[in-house]
Amino acid sequence: INPYALSILMSSIALGTIITLSSYHWILAWIGLEINTLAIIPLMTKTPHPRAVEAATKYFLTQAAASALILFSSTINAWLTGEWAINTNMNDLSTILLSIAIAMKLGIAPFHFWLPEVLQGLTLQTGLILSTWQKLAPMVLLIQLADNTNLYLMLLLGLISTIVGGWGGINQTQIRKILAFSSIAHLGWMVAIVKISPQLTALNFFLYVTMTSSLFLTFIYLNTKNIFELSSSWSKTPTLSTLSLLILLSLSGLPPLTGFIPKWLIAQEFIKQDLIMFSLLILMSTLLSLFFYLRLSYTLSLTLAPSSSSSTLTWFMNSKNHLTILIILAS
Repeated sequence: INPYALSILMSSIALGTIITLSSYHWILAWIGLEINTLAIIPLMTKTPHPRAVEAATKYFLTQAAASALILFSSTINAWLTGEWAINTNMNDLSTILLSIAIAMKLGIAPFHFWLPEVLQGLTLQTGLILSTWQKLAPMVLLIQLADNTNLYLMLLLGLISTIVGGWGGINQTQIRKILAFSSIAHLGWMVAIVKISPQLTALNFFLYVTMTSSLFLTFIYLNTKNIFELSSSWSKTPTLSTLSLLILLSLSGLPPLTGFIPKWLIAQEFIKQDLIMFSLLILMSTLLSLFFYLRLSYTLSLTLAPSSSSSTLTWFMNSKNHLTILIILAS
C-alpha cells in the first residue's frame, strides 16, 4: 500500500475517533464513527484476497447498520426531547436503540457474529487496530450513555457475551478467531458493569487494550496464525514465549496478574448491588474462556515442536526487543 495513502488512512482512523471522543452532539459523534469505519476498510482490503474482501464487506454492512441505528435513535430522541446533546437525559426507546447500536459496533453478543469472521479475514496488523483502537469510540459513547442505559439490558448483554465468548473460543484453532471470542468475552464484562460503575468499565477497557495489543504484537512478531504454529515458538524465542504465557494467564483473569483486578472489582461491585447470582454466573462463564487461554499457554510455552530448530536462538540475535517492554507492562 502506498505510504502516503497509508498515512492518510491512519490519520483518518485517528481523526474519526478523536471527533467522536470530543463531541457533545450526536451528529458529530456519528460523523466520527463513519470516518472511522470508512478509513479502515481500505486497510482491510490491502491484501487482494477474497476472504479480505468478504471481511471488509461484512464489516461495512454491520457498521453501516449500527451507524444508521445510532442516527435513527438520536433523531427520535431529539424529536421527543428537543436535545441533541449526548449527556442529557434520554427517553427509554432511544436509549435501548442506542445501546443495541453500540453493541453492534463493538461486537457484543448477540450482535457478535460479524467479529470472528471479519477478524479471521484480516492480517494481524489490521486485526490489532480493529480489536483495540476501533472499539475506543463506541466504548466511550457507551460510558457517556451509562446513566441512561437500562440495567437489565446491559446485564443480559454482558452475560450472553461472556458465555458466547467463552463457548465460541473453545473449539477454535485459528489465533484470530480465538482473539475475537476473547474480545467478546471481555466486552461482556465491560458492558455488564457500565451502568453500575462506568469507571470500572474504563479500567477494564484500558487493561484489555494493553494486554490484547501485547498479544497481537507477539503473534505478529512470531508470524503465527494458528495454534499448531505456536509450538515452534519456544525453541525460537523462549523469553517472548514466557512473557506471552503471562499475558495469556492475565487475560484469563488469574491472580495475581493484572487481568484479575478488573474481574475482582466488578464481581465485588455486583455483590454490593445484591446481584450475587449474576456475579456467580458471569464468573462461571469465565471458566470457559480460561480453557482456551490455558490451551494457548500450553501450546506456546510447554510444547516443543517435533523438529525444533538447532540454530542460535533468534531472540538473542534480534535487536528489536521493544515488544518485551510492552509485554512486561501488560503482565
